[in-house]
Amino acid sequence: MATLQVITVLLLAFALAQIQPSTSQTLQGKVSCVDCTLNYPLSDVKVSVKCDGVRKLVMATTENDGSFKANLPSDKKNCFAKVLGGPVQLYASGKEQISQIIKGKEYNRYTISTPLSFRTSCPQRTNCKSGKQVGSSKTVDLPLPPEWGLAPSSYYVPFFPIIGIP
Repeated sequence: MATLQVITVLLLAFALAQIQPSTSQTLQGKVSCVDCTLNYPLSDVKVSVKCDGVRKLVMATTENDGSFKANLPSDKKNCFAKVLGGPVQLYASGKEQISQIIKGKEYNRYTISTPLSFRTSCPQRTNCKSGKQVGSSKTVDLPLPPEWGLAPSSYYVPFFPIIGIP
């Protein structure tokens, strides 16, 4: 009886020794606002991550301080992060809107190579109608009959950029 318990404990210990911890690769970054006040909330800004050879686009949403986290695909090659939009209309130039993802200092941690930044107003001496607008993440909420028992339509289309002319 005792030998059966010892064998069971040894098999369990051997099985647990073979389990490896999660090896997810995490991207940590931060966005900043060029023309905002000091206490401007940077939450709910959408950042997308796209890697070469990977079809799936990874989305991240910023916290109040502008920081964001995203899990990178395991077969990543040449990844880029891009500011997509926020709760209000945003403006960004191409080099401020996109950043390459590089290896961080910690194991399985990655970061952005250049700062991601945006503006909340159109920069002076530029034509904002020329497509430099990043977008807004306001959702469309179509009225659905309550007897259908469905969630609001904004749950099905969580990000719908609004392209407006200032």
